Amino acid sequence: MKIISVVGARPNFMKVAPISRQFSVISRQYSRQKAGQAIEHLICHTGQHYDEKMSKVFFDELELPKPDFYLGIGNGSHAEQTGRVMIEFEKVLQKEKPDLVIVVGDVNSTIACSLAAVKLGIKVAHVEAGLRSFDRTMPEEINRILTDSISDYLFVTEKSGVENLKREGIPDGKIFFVGNCMIDSLVNYLPKINSSQITNYYLLSNNNYIVVTFHRPSNVDSL
Repeated sequence: MKIISVVGARPNFMKVAPISRQFSVISRQYSRQKAGQAIEHLICHTGQHYDEKMSKVFFDELELPKPDFYLGIGNGSHAEQTGRVMIEFEKVLQKEKPDLVIVVGDVNSTIACSLAAVKLGIKVAHVEAGLRSFDRTMPEEINRILTDSISDYLFVTEKSGVENLKREGIPDGKIFFVGNCMIDSLVNYLPKINSSQITNYYLLSNNNYIVVTFHRPSNVDSL
């Protein structure tokens, strides 16, 4: 069985890392049981986030294997990014003919790769399905709603996601409440976090600082 997981932007890397590790374990176990029939798990990086500090550093620190495919999409409007990802990912799908495509989160790469796969009759699994802000001015809200509507398997991180999907008419047989793989990443790397000396580098004392990130354009851009 051949599976392609898609990453495009920074949050995707943290979600796919534990999935990739688990596929490695399953593949080794399955290979011992049925020689020559292991699961082949491939990673496609669309390049939606392409700066080294937004991409490569996460592959290194999360110990993700080098992507099997790199589309090099880069920057652009929502329409430009989505269109370019669909065009380039379709080529990968036509060549590899995977049995399943796994998409995560709600970035432009998520909906673009889902559309490309579905139009070729390839099943799609959406990890972190069902989340809703109920604000359709957010591009991510549109991406997640559309991805959920065309996916075959919806892996949900919290109970509100299950409720949202049922309210939208998604059949129960497509919904799987599995928990949050971002937490899996956190737990896996807690030893590395606890041994980090970064607080000393910035002259910070334990329990005496907070970390905040702002990344939504509506919050940080000057209009």
